[in-house]
Amino acid sequence: MMKKSAERIYLFVIFLFLYLPIMVLIVLSFNDSKAKVVWGGFTLRWYRELFSNSAIMEAFYTTIFISLASAVLATILGTLAALGIDAMRKRGKAIMLGATNIPLLNADIVTGISMMLLFVRFTRLGFGTVLIAHITFNIPYVILNVLPKLKQGSRTTYEAALDLGATPLYAFYKITWPQILPGVLSGFLMAMTMSLDDFSVTYFTKGAGINTLSTMIYTEMRKGIRPEMYALSTILFLIALVLLLFMNFRPAARKEISKLQKDRRFS
Repeated sequence: MMKKSAERIYLFVIFLFLYLPIMVLIVLSFNDSKAKVVWGGFTLRWYRELFSNSAIMEAFYTTIFISLASAVLATILGTLAALGIDAMRKRGKAIMLGATNIPLLNADIVTGISMMLLFVRFTRLGFGTVLIAHITFNIPYVILNVLPKLKQGSRTTYEAALDLGATPLYAFYKITWPQILPGVLSGFLMAMTMSLDDFSVTYFTKGAGINTLSTMIYTEMRKGIRPEMYALSTILFLIALVLLLFMNFRPAARKEISKLQKDRRFS
């Protein structure tokens, strides 16, 4: 009994440290006072000012576009790379997995500076260099999400479909694709999250006039964070929460629907 109580208290303290700062941020986004320690009453003022601030909204649109575009392209390239790695021999697969893990273990500031030096050598820094940089560091996350699903699947089923006359493309979409789809979606969400959250790589690869939310917040810190940023951070947190809930409950909902359909067939 004491052990269970201690475990619950420990979990409560851990989750308190994790989520209390977020709850404080959400509360401050509805605080009518600019002072962080004084409650001035409930207001939606900062949300109205957020949507009327052209600089913040431009940075928001840039961040969302870069995150979506880089996540989509990284998911395509990462899925193709995972399929290629899975088809390799044991030694080649080990080498490629090691190469995939290096960018994840590497410090973001090293990645950002190295990409900046590469881009400056061949082109000018701008929107395109930020997008390429985000695609590059997102690809390993997709690969490492798709590869376990390929290992869980049965390759003999794919080969049997080929023996029965199916084309490689048809067999892939009918057999392999449904098996790896959860990994592809997880890789896409992780790539988008990492892109939204990135600062170091974006800071070193962006050109003049290009701002994302992370670089704008860094600039704002010198003058003091405005309450509009609390409202923006709250909106981003809610978007991430909705996506997380959708991904967690979607498979259960599908199973429930298919179960109901089967029950109707046999009734």
